Amino acid sequence: MNQAASSPEAPLYNAPALVAYADALLQKCGLAAPMAASVARTLVEGDLLGHDTHGLALLAGYAKELEAGGMAREGAPEVLSDRPAAVLWDGRRLPGPWLMEQGLDLLVPRARELGTASLVIRRSHHIACLAVYMLRALREDMLMLLACSDPNTASVAPFGGTQAVFTPNPLALGFGLSQGGVMVDISASITTNGMSNRKRAAGETFAEQWLIDAQGRPSNDPQVLFDSPPGTLLPVGGLSHGHKGYGMALLVEALTGGLAGHGRADPPEGWGATVHVTLHDLHAFGGKAAFLRQMDEVAERCRGNAPIDPAKPVRLPGEGGLKRREAQSRDGVRLHPSIARSLQEVEQRHGLRLAQALAR
Repeated sequence: MNQAASSPEAPLYNAPALVAYADALLQKCGLAAPMAASVARTLVEGDLLGHDTHGLALLAGYAKELEAGGMAREGAPEVLSDRPAAVLWDGRRLPGPWLMEQGLDLLVPRARELGTASLVIRRSHHIACLAVYMLRALREDMLMLLACSDPNTASVAPFGGTQAVFTPNPLALGFGLSQGGVMVDISASITTNGMSNRKRAAGETFAEQWLIDAQGRPSNDPQVLFDSPPGTLLPVGGLSHGHKGYGMALLVEALTGGLAGHGRADPPEGWGATVHVTLHDLHAFGGKAAFLRQMDEVAERCRGNAPIDPAKPVRLPGEGGLKRREAQSRDGVRLHPSIARSLQEVEQRHGLRLAQALAR
Protein backbone atom coordinates (compact mmCIF):
# COMPACT_ATOMS: atom_id res chain seq x y z
CA MET A 1 0.00 0.00 0.00
CA ASN A 2 1.16 3.51 -0.77
CA GLN A 3 1.76 4.91 2.71
CA ALA A 4 2.15 8.42 1.32
CA ALA A 5 -1.38 8.24 -0.10
CA SER A 6 -2.73 8.20 3.45
CA SER A 7 -0.79 11.37 4.36
CA PRO A 8 -2.78 14.37 3.14
CA GLU A 9 0.14 16.70 3.91
CA ALA A 10 2.39 14.94 1.37
CA PRO A 11 2.88 17.06 -1.77
CA LEU A 12 1.23 16.12 -5.04
CA TYR A 13 3.32 15.53 -8.16
CA ASN A 14 2.23 15.56 -11.77
CA ALA A 15 2.65 12.05 -13.20
CA PRO A 16 3.90 13.04 -16.71
CA ALA A 17 6.31 15.51 -15.09
CA LEU A 18 7.64 12.73 -12.85
CA VAL A 19 8.26 10.59 -15.93
CA ALA A 20 10.08 13.48 -17.61
CA TYR A 21 12.17 14.07 -14.46
CA ALA A 22 13.18 10.40 -14.13
CA ASP A 23 13.89 10.18 -17.87
CA ALA A 24 16.17 13.23 -17.75
CA LEU A 25 18.00 12.00 -14.67
CA LEU A 26 18.65 8.56 -16.15
CA GLN A 27 19.94 10.09 -19.38
CA LYS A 28 22.28 12.38 -17.44
CA CYS A 29 23.62 9.22 -15.78
CA GLY A 30 24.43 7.88 -19.26
CA LEU A 31 21.46 5.66 -20.05
CA ALA A 32 20.43 5.58 -23.72
CA ALA A 33 17.32 7.64 -24.38
CA PRO A 34 14.87 4.83 -25.35
CA MET A 35 15.91 2.85 -22.29
CA ALA A 36 15.64 5.86 -19.99
CA ALA A 37 12.10 6.53 -21.21
CA SER A 38 11.07 2.92 -20.58
CA VAL A 39 12.55 2.82 -17.08
CA ALA A 40 11.04 6.19 -16.16
CA ARG A 41 7.55 5.11 -17.26
CA THR A 42 7.80 1.86 -15.33
CA LEU A 43 8.96 3.48 -12.09
CA VAL A 44 6.22 6.11 -12.13
CA GLU A 45 3.61 3.45 -12.92
CA GLY A 46 4.75 1.64 -9.78
CA ASP A 47 3.97 4.72 -7.69
CA LEU A 48 0.68 5.28 -9.50
CA LEU A 49 -0.38 1.76 -8.50
CA GLY A 50 0.73 2.34 -4.92
CA HIS A 51 3.80 0.09 -4.88
CA ASP A 52 5.91 2.87 -3.44
CA THR A 53 8.93 0.74 -2.49
CA HIS A 54 9.27 -0.32 -6.14
CA GLY A 55 8.56 2.93 -7.97
CA LEU A 56 10.69 6.07 -7.85
CA ALA A 57 12.16 4.76 -4.60
CA LEU A 58 14.42 2.74 -6.92
CA LEU A 59 15.59 5.70 -9.00
CA ALA A 60 18.55 6.75 -6.84
CA GLY A 61 19.77 3.17 -6.75
CA TYR A 62 19.45 2.81 -10.52
CA ALA A 63 21.36 6.08 -11.01
CA LYS A 64 24.14 4.82 -8.76
CA GLU A 65 24.32 1.55 -10.71
CA LEU A 66 24.54 3.42 -14.02
CA GLU A 67 27.31 5.70 -12.77
CA ALA A 68 29.26 2.79 -11.29
CA GLY A 69 28.86 0.55 -14.35
CA GLY A 70 26.65 -2.02 -12.63
CA MET A 71 23.83 -1.39 -15.12
CA ALA A 72 24.61 -1.41 -18.84
CA ARG A 73 23.83 1.91 -20.53
CA GLU A 74 23.17 0.68 -24.07
CA GLY A 75 23.10 -2.44 -26.20
CA ALA A 76 20.72 -5.32 -26.82
CA PRO A 77 20.04 -8.69 -25.22
CA GLU A 78 21.81 -11.74 -26.61
CA VAL A 79 19.47 -14.42 -27.95
CA LEU A 80 20.70 -17.74 -26.53
CA SER A 81 17.79 -19.91 -27.65
CA ASP A 82 14.79 -19.15 -29.87
CA ARG A 83 12.00 -21.62 -30.44
CA PRO A 84 8.56 -20.41 -31.51
CA ALA A 85 7.06 -20.56 -28.00
CA ALA A 86 10.19 -20.55 -25.82
CA VAL A 87 12.96 -17.94 -25.86
CA LEU A 88 16.03 -17.42 -23.68
CA TRP A 89 17.90 -14.12 -23.54
CA ASP A 90 21.06 -13.01 -21.85
CA GLY A 91 20.08 -9.55 -20.66
CA ARG A 92 23.73 -8.42 -20.48
CA ARG A 93 22.84 -6.39 -17.34
CA LEU A 94 20.68 -3.98 -19.32
CA PRO A 95 17.87 -2.12 -17.50
CA GLY A 96 15.20 -4.58 -16.44
CA PRO A 97 12.13 -2.47 -17.31
CA TRP A 98 13.44 -1.93 -20.85
CA LEU A 99 14.19 -5.65 -21.26
CA MET A 100 10.69 -6.45 -20.04
CA GLU A 101 9.15 -4.01 -22.50
CA GLN A 102 11.15 -5.50 -25.37
CA GLY A 103 10.32 -9.00 -24.20
CA LEU A 104 6.59 -8.40 -24.09
CA ASP A 105 6.73 -6.85 -27.55
CA LEU A 106 8.30 -10.13 -28.70
CA LEU A 107 5.91 -12.42 -26.84
CA VAL A 108 2.52 -10.85 -27.60
CA PRO A 109 2.44 -11.73 -31.34
CA ARG A 110 3.86 -15.19 -30.64
CA ALA A 111 1.19 -15.87 -28.02
CA ARG A 112 -1.45 -14.66 -30.48
CA GLU A 113 -0.20 -17.17 -33.05
CA LEU A 114 0.70 -20.09 -30.80
CA GLY A 115 -1.61 -19.64 -27.82
CA THR A 116 1.22 -19.55 -25.30
CA ALA A 117 4.73 -18.10 -25.38
CA SER A 118 7.45 -17.84 -22.74
CA LEU A 119 10.60 -15.80 -22.31
CA VAL A 120 13.34 -16.33 -19.73
CA ILE A 121 15.96 -13.62 -19.21
CA ARG A 122 19.18 -14.22 -17.36
CA ARG A 123 21.57 -11.46 -16.30
CA SER A 124 18.93 -8.73 -16.42
CA HIS A 125 19.27 -5.79 -14.09
CA HIS A 126 16.43 -5.22 -11.57
CA ILE A 127 12.97 -5.13 -13.19
CA ALA A 128 11.16 -2.85 -10.67
CA CYS A 129 7.46 -3.39 -9.86
CA LEU A 130 6.02 -6.63 -11.28
CA ALA A 131 2.43 -5.38 -11.07
CA VAL A 132 3.17 -2.73 -13.71
CA TYR A 133 3.63 -5.39 -16.38
CA MET A 134 0.23 -6.88 -15.56
CA LEU A 135 -1.34 -3.76 -17.11
CA ARG A 136 -0.12 -5.08 -20.48
CA ALA A 137 -1.92 -8.39 -19.89
CA LEU A 138 -5.17 -6.55 -19.26
CA ARG A 139 -4.78 -4.53 -22.46
CA GLU A 140 -3.83 -7.49 -24.65
CA ASP A 141 -6.45 -10.04 -23.52
CA MET A 142 -3.70 -12.22 -22.10
CA LEU A 143 -3.15 -14.12 -18.90
CA MET A 144 0.37 -13.31 -17.74
CA LEU A 145 2.59 -15.17 -15.29
CA LEU A 146 5.77 -13.38 -14.21
CA ALA A 147 8.43 -14.60 -11.78
CA CYS A 148 11.70 -13.02 -10.73
CA SER A 149 14.70 -13.92 -8.59
CA ASP A 150 18.07 -12.29 -7.96
CA PRO A 151 20.83 -14.91 -7.80
CA ASN A 152 23.37 -12.30 -6.72
CA THR A 153 22.07 -11.92 -3.18
CA ALA A 154 20.01 -13.68 -0.54
CA SER A 155 17.90 -12.58 2.42
CA VAL A 156 15.36 -15.40 2.96
CA ALA A 157 16.16 -18.71 4.65
CA PRO A 158 14.49 -21.98 3.65
CA PHE A 159 11.81 -23.14 6.09
CA GLY A 160 13.47 -24.48 9.21
CA GLY A 161 16.84 -22.90 8.41
CA THR A 162 18.67 -19.79 9.59
CA GLN A 163 20.90 -18.94 6.61
CA ALA A 164 19.65 -17.01 3.60
CA VAL A 165 19.36 -18.84 0.27
CA PHE A 166 16.64 -16.89 -1.59
CA THR A 167 15.62 -13.34 -2.34
CA PRO A 168 11.91 -12.57 -1.70
CA ASN A 169 11.30 -14.17 -5.14
CA PRO A 170 8.20 -12.32 -6.34
CA LEU A 171 5.51 -13.99 -8.41
CA ALA A 172 2.87 -12.05 -10.35
CA LEU A 173 -0.30 -12.92 -12.24
CA GLY A 174 -2.53 -10.69 -14.36
CA PHE A 175 -5.74 -11.10 -16.35
CA GLY A 176 -8.70 -8.97 -17.32
CA LEU A 177 -12.32 -9.12 -16.20
CA SER A 178 -15.43 -7.59 -17.73
CA GLN A 179 -14.97 -4.84 -15.14
CA GLY A 180 -11.31 -4.14 -14.31
CA GLY A 181 -8.91 -6.98 -13.80
CA VAL A 182 -6.82 -9.02 -11.39
CA MET A 183 -3.19 -8.13 -10.73
CA VAL A 184 -1.49 -10.35 -8.17
CA ASP A 185 2.01 -9.24 -7.11
CA ILE A 186 3.25 -11.24 -4.15
CA SER A 187 6.53 -12.53 -2.74
CA ALA A 188 7.53 -15.89 -1.35
CA SER A 189 8.66 -14.02 1.77
CA ILE A 190 6.33 -12.27 4.23
CA THR A 191 7.85 -8.87 3.49
CA THR A 192 10.44 -7.41 1.13
CA ASN A 193 13.96 -6.08 1.29
CA GLY A 194 12.74 -2.66 0.16
CA MET A 195 10.27 -2.35 3.02
CA SER A 196 12.85 -3.66 5.48
CA ASN A 197 15.39 -1.08 4.34
CA ARG A 198 12.83 1.71 4.60
CA LYS A 199 11.76 0.76 8.12
CA ARG A 200 15.34 0.37 9.31
CA ALA A 201 16.25 3.80 7.93
CA ALA A 202 13.25 5.29 9.75
CA GLY A 203 14.01 3.46 13.00
CA GLU A 204 10.75 1.54 12.73
CA THR A 205 9.84 -2.09 13.38
CA PHE A 206 7.27 -4.36 11.76
CA ALA A 207 3.90 -4.91 13.41
CA GLU A 208 4.62 -8.64 13.63
CA GLN A 209 7.62 -10.96 13.83
CA TRP A 210 8.38 -11.36 10.14
CA LEU A 211 12.11 -12.00 10.54
CA ILE A 212 14.45 -14.26 12.47
CA ASP A 213 17.91 -13.47 13.78
CA ALA A 214 20.93 -15.64 13.03
CA GLN A 215 19.99 -17.99 15.89
CA GLY A 216 16.47 -18.46 14.52
CA ARG A 217 14.73 -16.31 17.12
CA PRO A 218 11.67 -14.43 15.77
CA SER A 219 11.97 -10.65 15.49
CA ASN A 220 10.06 -7.64 14.22
CA ASP A 221 13.23 -5.53 13.90
CA PRO A 222 14.66 -5.17 10.36
CA GLN A 223 18.05 -4.42 11.93
CA VAL A 224 18.60 -8.18 12.28
CA LEU A 225 19.17 -8.33 8.51
CA PHE A 226 22.22 -6.10 8.98
CA ASP A 227 23.69 -7.74 12.07
CA SER A 228 26.76 -9.97 11.90
CA PRO A 229 25.93 -12.76 11.38
CA PRO A 230 22.74 -11.56 9.64
CA GLY A 231 19.21 -12.70 10.24
CA THR A 232 16.74 -13.40 7.46
CA LEU A 233 13.23 -12.66 6.28
CA LEU A 234 10.70 -15.41 6.95
CA PRO A 235 8.99 -17.15 4.06
CA VAL A 236 5.23 -16.79 3.60
CA GLY A 237 3.55 -18.74 6.40
CA GLY A 238 6.12 -17.73 8.98
CA LEU A 239 7.46 -20.04 11.65
CA SER A 240 4.38 -22.28 11.65
CA HIS A 241 3.58 -22.66 7.95
CA GLY A 242 6.66 -21.33 6.19
CA HIS A 243 6.92 -24.47 4.07
CA LYS A 244 4.36 -22.78 1.81
CA GLY A 245 6.58 -19.77 1.11
CA TYR A 246 9.55 -22.12 0.83
CA GLY A 247 7.70 -24.04 -1.89
CA MET A 248 6.85 -20.78 -3.69
CA ALA A 249 10.51 -19.74 -3.56
CA LEU A 250 11.58 -23.05 -5.12
CA LEU A 251 8.94 -22.62 -7.84
CA VAL A 252 10.33 -19.19 -8.70
CA GLU A 253 13.92 -20.48 -8.65
CA ALA A 254 13.01 -23.28 -11.07
CA LEU A 255 11.11 -20.95 -13.44
CA THR A 256 13.94 -18.40 -13.44
CA GLY A 257 17.42 -19.70 -12.64
CA GLY A 258 16.59 -23.31 -13.48
CA LEU A 259 15.17 -22.63 -16.94
CA ALA A 260 17.76 -19.91 -17.58
CA GLY A 261 20.61 -22.27 -16.75
CA HIS A 262 22.16 -19.42 -14.80
CA GLY A 263 21.71 -18.47 -11.18
CA ARG A 264 22.97 -19.30 -7.73
CA ALA A 265 25.49 -21.85 -9.03
CA ASP A 266 27.31 -19.01 -10.83
CA PRO A 267 29.52 -16.18 -9.52
CA PRO A 268 27.52 -13.10 -8.42
CA GLU A 269 27.70 -10.01 -10.64
CA GLY A 270 25.80 -7.45 -8.57
CA TRP A 271 22.19 -6.31 -8.18
CA GLY A 272 20.13 -7.92 -10.90
CA ALA A 273 17.42 -10.37 -11.85
CA THR A 274 16.58 -13.61 -13.57
CA VAL A 275 13.12 -13.39 -15.10
CA HIS A 276 10.42 -15.73 -16.39
CA VAL A 277 7.37 -14.44 -18.23
CA THR A 278 4.64 -16.50 -19.92
CA LEU A 279 1.66 -15.17 -21.86
CA HIS A 280 -1.50 -17.20 -22.53
CA ASP A 281 -3.85 -15.82 -25.18
CA LEU A 282 -7.41 -16.05 -23.84
CA HIS A 283 -8.72 -16.60 -27.37
CA ALA A 284 -6.57 -19.72 -27.85
CA PHE A 285 -8.24 -21.87 -25.18
CA GLY A 286 -11.93 -21.69 -24.28
CA GLY A 287 -12.11 -18.18 -25.73
CA LYS A 288 -12.29 -14.76 -24.11
CA ALA A 289 -16.05 -14.87 -23.54
CA ALA A 290 -15.80 -18.23 -21.77
CA PHE A 291 -12.83 -17.04 -19.69
CA LEU A 292 -14.73 -13.94 -18.59
CA ARG A 293 -17.85 -15.96 -17.79
CA GLN A 294 -15.85 -18.11 -15.38
CA MET A 295 -13.59 -15.48 -13.86
CA ASP A 296 -16.33 -12.84 -13.56
CA GLU A 297 -18.31 -15.39 -11.54
CA VAL A 298 -15.33 -16.06 -9.27
CA ALA A 299 -14.72 -12.32 -8.91
CA GLU A 300 -18.36 -11.66 -8.03
CA ARG A 301 -18.33 -14.38 -5.37
CA CYS A 302 -15.24 -12.80 -3.86
CA ARG A 303 -16.53 -9.22 -3.97
CA GLY A 304 -19.92 -10.27 -2.60
CA ASN A 305 -18.45 -12.34 0.21
CA ALA A 306 -19.60 -11.43 3.71
CA PRO A 307 -16.63 -9.52 5.17
CA ILE A 308 -15.18 -10.06 8.63
CA ASP A 309 -15.23 -6.28 9.05
CA PRO A 310 -18.14 -4.52 7.24
CA ALA A 311 -15.91 -1.46 6.83
CA LYS A 312 -13.44 -3.57 4.83
CA PRO A 313 -15.30 -5.35 2.02
CA VAL A 314 -13.50 -8.11 0.13
CA ARG A 315 -11.68 -6.83 -2.93
CA LEU A 316 -9.71 -8.47 -5.70
CA PRO A 317 -5.91 -8.23 -5.94
CA GLY A 318 -5.04 -5.15 -7.97
CA GLU A 319 -8.48 -3.56 -7.59
CA GLY A 320 -7.21 -0.92 -5.16
CA GLY A 321 -4.14 -0.29 -7.30
CA LEU A 322 -6.17 0.31 -10.45
CA LYS A 323 -8.42 2.78 -8.62
CA ARG A 324 -5.39 4.49 -7.10
CA ARG A 325 -3.76 4.71 -10.54
CA GLU A 326 -6.85 6.37 -12.01
CA ALA A 327 -7.12 8.86 -9.14
CA GLN A 328 -3.42 9.73 -9.00
CA SER A 329 -3.20 10.13 -12.79
CA ARG A 330 -6.00 12.67 -12.49
CA ASP A 331 -5.25 14.41 -9.19
CA GLY A 332 -1.51 13.98 -8.69
CA VAL A 333 0.87 11.44 -7.20
CA ARG A 334 1.75 11.37 -3.49
CA LEU A 335 5.30 10.07 -3.16
CA HIS A 336 6.64 8.58 0.04
CA PRO A 337 8.72 11.30 1.79
CA SER A 338 11.86 9.13 1.74
CA ILE A 339 11.97 9.29 -2.07
CA ALA A 340 12.78 13.00 -2.32
CA ARG A 341 15.49 12.61 0.33
CA SER A 342 17.07 9.67 -1.48
CA LEU A 343 17.42 11.69 -4.70
CA GLN A 344 19.06 14.82 -3.28
CA GLU A 345 22.65 13.70 -3.84
CA VAL A 346 22.23 12.59 -7.46
CA GLU A 347 20.12 15.70 -8.20
CA GLN A 348 22.96 17.94 -7.05
CA ARG A 349 25.39 16.19 -9.38
CA HIS A 350 23.15 16.61 -12.40
CA GLY A 351 21.29 19.86 -11.76
CA LEU A 352 17.76 18.49 -11.53
CA ARG A 353 15.05 19.05 -8.94
CA LEU A 354 12.19 16.71 -8.15
CA ALA A 355 10.24 19.74 -6.94
CA GLN A 356 9.90 20.83 -10.56
CA ALA A 357 7.44 17.95 -11.01
CA LEU A 358 5.09 19.23 -8.28
CA ALA A 359 1.49 19.57 -9.41
CA ARG A 360 0.52 23.21 -9.85
